[in-house]
Amino acid sequence: MSESLNAATYAAAGVDIDAGDEAVELLKPHAERTSRPEVLGGVGGFAGLFALKLDRWKEPILASSTDGVGTKIAVAQALDKHDTVGVDLVAMVVDDLVVTGAEPLFLQDYIAVGKVNPKQIEALVSGVADGCVQAGCTLLGGETAEHPGLMGEQDYDLSATGIGVVEASAVLGPDRVRPGDVVVAMGSSGLHSNGYSLARHVLLEIARMPLEGHVEEFGRTLGEELLEPTRIYAKDCLALAAEAEVRTFAHVTGGGLAANLARVIPRGLTAQLDRGTWNPAPVFALIAQRGKVDRAEMEKTFNMGVGMVAVVGAEDVDRALAVLTARHVPAWVLGEVRASDGEEAPRAFLSGEHPRF
Repeated sequence: MSESLNAATYAAAGVDIDAGDEAVELLKPHAERTSRPEVLGGVGGFAGLFALKLDRWKEPILASSTDGVGTKIAVAQALDKHDTVGVDLVAMVVDDLVVTGAEPLFLQDYIAVGKVNPKQIEALVSGVADGCVQAGCTLLGGETAEHPGLMGEQDYDLSATGIGVVEASAVLGPDRVRPGDVVVAMGSSGLHSNGYSLARHVLLEIARMPLEGHVEEFGRTLGEELLEPTRIYAKDCLALAAEAEVRTFAHVTGGGLAANLARVIPRGLTAQLDRGTWNPAPVFALIAQRGKVDRAEMEKTFNMGVGMVAVVGAEDVDRALAVLTARHVPAWVLGEVRASDGEEAPRAFLSGEHPRF
């Protein structure tokens, strides 16, 4: 029986398998440049294989993290520039892993699109691969899913899961933190990947600033500032932990500096932080001014210029700063850990004023 000329097809319903296959072929070189010796096989299998070298660890503990990029993607879509948000995706995952002391091993990404555009997918994954190279992990696999009818043709969203490993005796966390420990800040590269719903509302809707417009305070366009990739600290943190007595790290993402640091401070201790030790980048001041956003709202929404913190033993502060400086990571003493009421929940306090903010 011959097929009707009006027979329904997957392509007519909005899913283009041929375009998906083309995208996979374009992605292979990007995945290959992230490869590690432990990777078995290549891109295109049903599952990625990774041979964990157990002789490297006495008691290996696996760490996992899943995250996305959030509404920063809306800026990338508006500018039709898609090769940086993949770096953001990797950063959000691997910098959570390294907080535990874990070395990121591999990452798997998930890209949901309204319509597969192979070149656009390639640009997205090229950014993921760039991030994996920076983090030292491999892009082991992933999935691109076409969702016609659920998403617009130009829409997409990104997420990823990463796996890392740490020696059981080297797991970092609140149990290691002691009174007198010092909090060392690592500078952010800008907004990173948090607070973009507020940033876009203020700068694009309230202030009506064009993404293509040059901003004197930035020395570049607003769009370029907003798409600045998130700094990836994974290798820097691992190098620091190898050279100094690091108690724990805290990745400063949604919720801000104080809230994220409090997650790694044990009950009975507080972290006292001094705003006077650094000056946030101009983008934070611009958002605060144009949107009349008060300090409390700014500090619980944005990283305010601190993307990662390390809690280190007081005797190792100079060594820690030297290691980070040698790795070109802006770093400074942010505050210290002090004893508090033993029944009090762990907290981090910010005091003082930012210079020129």
